Amino acid sequence: MLNSVEKERYDRHLILPEFGEEAQLKLKKANVLVVGAGGLGCPVLLYLTAVGVGTIGIIDGDQVDVSNLQRQVLFNTSDVGSNKAEVAADRLRLQNDLIKIKAFPFLLTNKNALDLFSEYDVIVDGTDNFATRYLCNDAAVIADKPLIHGSIFKFEGQVSVFNYENGPTYRCLFPEPPSAGSVPNCSEIGVLGVLPGIVGNYQALETIKVITGIGETLSGKLLCINTLNNSQQVLEFEKDPEHSRVNQLLDNYEHFCGFNPLVKEISYSEAELLLNSSDYQLVDVREIDEYENYNIGGLNLPLSTSNVELSNQSQTPVFICQKGIRSKNAANLFSENLNRISYSIVGGIENIKKN
Repeated sequence: MLNSVEKERYDRHLILPEFGEEAQLKLKKANVLVVGAGGLGCPVLLYLTAVGVGTIGIIDGDQVDVSNLQRQVLFNTSDVGSNKAEVAADRLRLQNDLIKIKAFPFLLTNKNALDLFSEYDVIVDGTDNFATRYLCNDAAVIADKPLIHGSIFKFEGQVSVFNYENGPTYRCLFPEPPSAGSVPNCSEIGVLGVLPGIVGNYQALETIKVITGIGETLSGKLLCINTLNNSQQVLEFEKDPEHSRVNQLLDNYEHFCGFNPLVKEISYSEAELLLNSSDYQLVDVREIDEYENYNIGGLNLPLSTSNVELSNQSQTPVFICQKGIRSKNAANLFSENLNRISYSIVGGIENIKKN
């Protein structure tokens, strides 16, 4: 039963004929794990805390960065440098002291995923990379847990519910990851600050529906949102028996998603230290006109017309482009072809201009 304090706090739920005390009790008894306390995780956590989910786990090994504050609404300037999961947990405990909040200040891996997922009723994926998305899917399938998915790209977002009541999984929709570097994350391409809030709130809504049984979930459906024209589209998909079958976790999800351990992403200041040595060569992979308009030196080998061969094969290349996307692609291509280490400067020329 709900006590008097809970009845007062959740009054607007209790007076909803379609919701009532029965649904609120289901929320109180529920355990939800949110993977990632970033742009998507923050609104998910705020609303699941507000509505009274009994136990909420937060796993995130990342630290708060100044660039996060544009969209990650649980954090402020004083939190920069602190672990996201721990800061989020502290804030949420102030928001609702009637529920339990657990912080796991480390990354989700194939070593800890199954143990963590087994403790929770619902998993919410708030991550921003394909390796962790596939890990979340596979662990949810093995642990038999529903997975609430959300993703964002510039001005667009997607939401779905996977592995719910024997429904389709993430691999039914996306059997294979995109080629490495073909889909940049928000740190590379940017994102509208309010977009994660919109998508994250939809994830919170789907979580509530899965727990309480009200309404219809997005199981077997992909909600696509475009904030520039306020359009929404729902795409339906079916369960694929072959791709939905998962018996064990992969040894290396980053390798599965095309991550090359020979490719090192570094800052410009780190690159400067390397380039002081003749063992390294700066390679600008932008187009010729971009290079002529502004450059910081180095060899110009446009990615669009070059196979990223270097004039001096004995040197280790340090690739740069406008924003860090093409340089990462060039580094992947170089390292895959020659099985050698290469470097890509994060943020590219634009980041250098800002500083």
